[in-house]
Amino acid sequence: MTLNQWELDLAQWVPAHNIKRNESLKKYTMTKLGGKADLFVLPETEEQAAAVVKYAHEHQIPLLMLGNGSNMVVRDGGIRGIVLHFSLLNEVRIEGNTIIVQSGALIKEVSKMAAAQCLTGFEFACGIPGSIGGAMAMNAGAYGGEVKDIVTSCTLLTPEGEQIILTNEQLELSYRKSIIAKNGYYVLSATFELTHGDQQEIDAKIADLTHQRESKQPLEYPSAGSVFKRPPGYFAGKLIQDSDLQGKGVGGAEVSTKHAGFIINKDNASATDYIETIKMVQKVVKEKFNVDLEMEVKIVGED
Repeated sequence: MTLNQWELDLAQWVPAHNIKRNESLKKYTMTKLGGKADLFVLPETEEQAAAVVKYAHEHQIPLLMLGNGSNMVVRDGGIRGIVLHFSLLNEVRIEGNTIIVQSGALIKEVSKMAAAQCLTGFEFACGIPGSIGGAMAMNAGAYGGEVKDIVTSCTLLTPEGEQIILTNEQLELSYRKSIIAKNGYYVLSATFELTHGDQQEIDAKIADLTHQRESKQPLEYPSAGSVFKRPPGYFAGKLIQDSDLQGKGVGGAEVSTKHAGFIINKDNASATDYIETIKMVQKVVKEKFNVDLEMEVKIVGED
């Protein structure tokens, strides 16, 4: 099947103006890196999303779901097949202490909406840059809180395009892991249960976490956020710092001098620069401390 045929077929379900050929992915990733997608599709409804997933499965077309692109590095050669972007699926409903959120909504915005309704439990996410879909897939967390602490259920698409609902327990959420990532599911929406709190305390906590993030993280540069998972018994950033790697890198990519756990796109880096800098950090830390740094970010696409 040709790209032409994919485009024609998908236009049965998704508006034609939401199907783009050879779309650069740089503007959809937090690193501002990456090549082009063969076909870039923006569904407007969950039904449209399901139709695209089902079509890709039936015709054995590679399919990648892209959220806010915060924990992903797209290689310079781009993505073959279809990239499904859920940014238009961003509805948020608040019913009492319950929040139902579609996959494309940004988790930090949901955190702020919860706070505005005097709901507590979501403050930890006020600075996480990802989408709800990505946050669910990797059980996003920060400052002592995690998605698994507040989610009650999640509506998903299987790789075959069938819709299922899993409870908190069935999601198998642990440190940066879930059954979503394990089984290749696509997140449509998630339901969170919060508690009513004190407005001043909620606002103060968000202000404090925002200050911590802004003062410690290199937000002035594009990056994939925290690159490595926390190794048992260590902190990745401390190991990298103690390896004298801050300020070092390959090409336009560099280990941040502000926070060693971040690799920044400092000067028009390529995805290859960024990936080679990750490898360099892993190699040096292994040699110096005999610790294997496992990536938190996902690398996708072709060289």
